[in-house]
Amino acid sequence: MMQQQANNPLHGKTLEMILNELVAHYGWPELGSRIRINCFNDDPSVKLSLKFLRKTDWARKKVEDLYVSTSF
Repeated sequence: MMQQQANNPLHGKTLEMILNELVAHYGWPELGSRIRINCFNDDPSVKLSLKFLRKTDWARKKVEDLYVSTSF
């Protein structure tokens, strides 16, 4: 089991950490154009975005995939 987690780039990262890093890297406008979600485009906030992402699996998957594909 430890071996599986060693290869998981999201291991130890919370959704809030992931979102904050993406916002810092891209900014809300660019993030909203890369992932078309209203909470990224209309009066964006971390709190409301987290609420939406925790309820919506497909949106969370897109955010996680963008995080993994982004080199920081």
